[in-house]
Amino acid sequence: MVQSSGRGLVEERLNSIQQQASIVASALGEYAVNSKTRTLDVDLAERLLRQLIAPTRLRARLYLPNGHQAADTRLLLPLGVVQVASLPPLDPWNQFKTWAKRIYDGVMGVRPFAKLPSYSEGGEDGRIYQEVVNAMAGQTSSAERVDSQNRLVLSVAMPIQRVAPIGPTYGELLVTTEGGDIDDILRQERFILFEVFLVAFGVMLLSSLYLAGTIAEPVRRLASAADQVRSGSGGRDAIPGFPERNDEIGDLADSLKEMTAALYDRIGAIERFAADVAHELKNPLTSLASAMEMLVRAPDDAARQRLAAMARADVKRIDRLITDISDASRLDAELSREPRTEIDLSHLLQTILDIYEVTDRGRNVKVTLRDDLPGGIRVMGHDERLGQVFRNLIDNAISFSPEGSTVAITAYMHHAFARVTVEDSGPGIPPDNLESIFERFYTERPDDTFGKNSGLGLSIARQITQNAGGRIWAENRPARESGQASGGARFIVELPTVTA
Repeated sequence: MVQSSGRGLVEERLNSIQQQASIVASALGEYAVNSKTRTLDVDLAERLLRQLIAPTRLRARLYLPNGHQAADTRLLLPLGVVQVASLPPLDPWNQFKTWAKRIYDGVMGVRPFAKLPSYSEGGEDGRIYQEVVNAMAGQTSSAERVDSQNRLVLSVAMPIQRVAPIGPTYGELLVTTEGGDIDDILRQERFILFEVFLVAFGVMLLSSLYLAGTIAEPVRRLASAADQVRSGSGGRDAIPGFPERNDEIGDLADSLKEMTAALYDRIGAIERFAADVAHELKNPLTSLASAMEMLVRAPDDAARQRLAAMARADVKRIDRLITDISDASRLDAELSREPRTEIDLSHLLQTILDIYEVTDRGRNVKVTLRDDLPGGIRVMGHDERLGQVFRNLIDNAISFSPEGSTVAITAYMHHAFARVTVEDSGPGIPPDNLESIFERFYTERPDDTFGKNSGLGLSIARQITQNAGGRIWAENRPARESGQASGGARFIVELPTVTA
């Protein structure tokens, strides 16, 4: 690219010289040729050359048809009376600088050309220049040479004719550049490019340092902290925070911190769940072991049958615990894996009520439904799992309700949410336990139902409801609502509806 740029500048300069030489040659052919003698008026030609060449940085020489020099603007113009040329350097330092300059010119493309002919002064005879010889034959030609100081000299020779190109030739015009002017232009151009390169490099370097400090380094710290968390050597505070940054890096750091906190919360929940499972399984296993030991020492058949019944009850309890624990452990994965769908809540509640009407519950407790939801109300969730929520609540209410009472289900709109309440006429919930009943393995039931529940139903119901974007809570009914000494319990499920 550097080579082509220098070559293009030289060609452009040659074209410019040729145009200027054509103008001067035309003027000389028109005004400096004596129409009577058909010869070139040298005195008039010198005056014209002085006027036409003075504004340019070129040197013009006029030759007669035989090649003899008739005029030289270097001698005609005041600035050309004294010719100044640099002498070869004598001391080693100057010689070194000269060679360094040549190397620089070669590297920067100032002198990227192949070997060119040497330029020398022709004296009075212009025929030593091939372009002048061509002009004597009526042809325009140009040449490129280097002088003794390795400076580029461009020259253009044109015939002087009154009627070009078929008329007689009255002389030849040789226009040349002064040694070094093209080199100076090229050198200046390369220096400007070098300055631009330095500025661009400086900007790139500063940008790289800025990006490294503001983006790469924080990302590296976040990656290192993530590796620590992955390897287990880091804790909740391993992820660094950037509270002063309100950009994407700050958002990334906050997201990683929240993800790490959620991960450790999930690990903690799993550990607590495992400990609770071990504790809950230990009680029936201990009871079963005791029953088996006493079974061997039982004094009579009645005692053995009673101990065998206890053992069967413990086995059933263990089986129920394992089943509920397995369901609870699969719940997270199932809710996150399966997409939520639109559910017709009224249809779901009516289906559940129909199932309870044809199912033998073992107790004389009636289940009723009052649906005040507008038609077509839908919620987002998993229909089977939401059905499990309401079945858990209804089963729980039935187990606490006295014989002959009613479990009332009511569905209605509350602002933009669909609310479903499940009310019983049981003993109610101790005020201090309104929240703890949703904890895993919590159970507080009548004596005749002990061991028939795992204590996971309400915990699972809350987990499913939260996954659907809703919430569930419990409260006690006032006594006047049920006509009993105790009003019973009320469970409220609130789900967001799907907006049309």
